Amino acid sequence: MKFTGYRKLPLTVQLAISLGLITVIAVPSYFTSDLIGYRVVALILLLAVSVLAMLFEIFPVLITALVSALAWNFFFIPPVFTLHIGEPEDALMALMYIAVALINVVLTTKIRQVEKDSRDKEERETTIRLYNTLLNSLSHELRTPISTVIGAADTLRENESQLTKEQQQELIAEIGIAGSRLNRQVENLLNMSRLESGTLKIKRDWCDVNELIFTVIANNEPTSQHHHVEFFPQEKLPLFYLDRGLLEQVLHNIIHNAVQHTPAGSTIHISAVPGAESCIITISDNGKGFPEEEIGHVFEKFYRLPHSSTGGTGLGLSIAKGYVEAHGGTLSLKNAPGGGAEFTILIPAELSSIKVQS
Repeated sequence: MKFTGYRKLPLTVQLAISLGLITVIAVPSYFTSDLIGYRVVALILLLAVSVLAMLFEIFPVLITALVSALAWNFFFIPPVFTLHIGEPEDALMALMYIAVALINVVLTTKIRQVEKDSRDKEERETTIRLYNTLLNSLSHELRTPISTVIGAADTLRENESQLTKEQQQELIAEIGIAGSRLNRQVENLLNMSRLESGTLKIKRDWCDVNELIFTVIANNEPTSQHHHVEFFPQEKLPLFYLDRGLLEQVLHNIIHNAVQHTPAGSTIHISAVPGAESCIITISDNGKGFPEEEIGHVFEKFYRLPHSSTGGTGLGLSIAKGYVEAHGGTLSLKNAPGGGAEFTILIPAELSSIKVQS
């Protein structure tokens, strides 16, 4: 538990823990005060108050500081078992103890408040930065397909009699592609919301990964028609017990990312093999790959390659990683030795004894 977590405890619990710590220190110190001296006990109690000031809110620590001062006076300063102080230097030391304890508590609290304000400011700046990034991305990603839909619909409505059947079908196809693009962006936003809110639930079932990959490839055909997507299914691949819907989204996002960031004519290769109680899927391409210094940021929200001319909100790979990790798996990226990027999905999953022949 982080230190900040202790401050979330109820004040009564914080006070009970604080007084308990002082008691734990005071009891053995009382029996050894002849050996260590009551002035050393004061230093030990001050140290305890300082530690409590870092952990808890100001109110219980202030109470604890006053109680520790009274306990030190009553049990340790001669004459003991009385609040009377016999020596002037002991009286001065008692006053200094109270002053130092209170100043320590107040200063520690103020320092914590300054740190909290600084963190809050940084979080607000980060939120604004992410919001602006998302807004800029969506302004392009949504405006373009919306313009396509409106333009194609207007053309069909105003020039229907002048358009050939072929031209009409092209315009309808453009509307379909733009609609799919809009739907993808909305789905990405909803999926990211599910991941961050913790409402994502894994629904495992037996899945034919070969068939799933063919489905994803078919669904990506409208945007990958200028690329070569290769998949040679492994014969007798077992069924895997995992969430088919989430894995489909993972594969779709990675393949779509490869299509976006590789030149026309590039090859995207997919392979699926069983591991030790796991499903391993590799997606590689023969594009330019990623700059080595950028690989560590690829799965961050709203990340896009510097100087990238293609669109996208930068959520696809982040969502893919979140879905894989929700399975307890890993999604990694490296540049392939021969050039291009290589994504590896490893999902722990039970394997069936039944083999699927493709």
